[in-house]
Amino acid sequence: MKKYKIAVIPGDGIGPEVIGETIKILDTCGKKFSFSFEWEKFPYGAGHYLATGEVMPEEAMEYMSGCDAMLLGAIGDPRVKPGILEQGILLAFRFRFDQYVNLRPAFSLPKVNTPVDLKGAKMDSVVVRENTEDLYMCIGGTTETGELELPVEVKRGSYELNGKISMKTDPAWPFAAQAAINSRPGVERITRYACELARKRGEETVTVVSKSNAVSALYGFFEENAKRVMSEEYPELKYAMVNVDALCYHLVRNPAAYGVLLCPNLFGDIISDLQAGLAGGLGTAAGGNIGDGLSMFEPVHGSAPDIAGTGRANPVAAILSGALMLEHLGEAEASKAVNKAVSDFLENARERELPFEFGGNASFEEVGEKIRNYIQ
Repeated sequence: MKKYKIAVIPGDGIGPEVIGETIKILDTCGKKFSFSFEWEKFPYGAGHYLATGEVMPEEAMEYMSGCDAMLLGAIGDPRVKPGILEQGILLAFRFRFDQYVNLRPAFSLPKVNTPVDLKGAKMDSVVVRENTEDLYMCIGGTTETGELELPVEVKRGSYELNGKISMKTDPAWPFAAQAAINSRPGVERITRYACELARKRGEETVTVVSKSNAVSALYGFFEENAKRVMSEEYPELKYAMVNVDALCYHLVRNPAAYGVLLCPNLFGDIISDLQAGLAGGLGTAAGGNIGDGLSMFEPVHGSAPDIAGTGRANPVAAILSGALMLEHLGEAEASKAVNKAVSDFLENARERELPFEFGGNASFEEVGEKIRNYIQ
């Protein structure tokens, strides 16, 4: 029997609650589909940081590198300055393990109200976001003297960048700068991932999200290299491009119009949350940070400390993230079973049996148990 070793960071707020239900469901899947899990839990997050001053020790990351995948609950606490945990845990994992794909599906679910009338259509789209470049490379700074030097020390799976960016102006003009980089290896590999996914989904088109009419060097480069890879390696797929502002307009008018959206990092961050809102809220939003090494799967709703401990947490996004992890591990049938169990539960649930976020009054434990029963 295949056994998977999974690193688990339950994290903060409602993270431990929703991840606990996800683990129960994945264990149920294992029994049904003849595999098992070894869960390796780690304490990192706001509580650990506030108690010890430690964010993420190197030895822990080294140990996790030997795991098959990672599940993350949620990171964040109002007592911790924004950026400390996000950069010290989330971005640290992305860069250390070169998780160059951020995968964000968005699809219609039964009895989940959407803010836009789909007129009988169903959403079934996925944002494929480049996850390690663009404005998220941590190359930035501020100056009060009019002079700024930004060191560039970037190491990714297929390339390295080293050097510095120097700027100087009138000392009376303090300023801030943030550098954005898109590389040919980075664009090529995220394009290949999007195209392989489009083939798997039976899509005819991959839509590149850009803004080259205003940011021509950065996003024109992304477009050109994505189009080249598609024409040379995936000639059966149609290349389409839409500017990010126009896409927002079209998504709000017709959320079901798109399939695979290939995005640079910044635009993918924004569009994926828009898609989640159009599909019914962050309680539906699963996420995967995927690379050739350790990949991390997480709901993207945040830690929601205001409802932690009340039972009102919605575990659906975490459970769907578990389904993404199963697919990544090669357990496609089990992944489909989890997605179907979520859909069947929502389809058949009475109103009071739904999560609070979806208009019911069931606790996260009750929701998890109901979904688990559809798998057994």
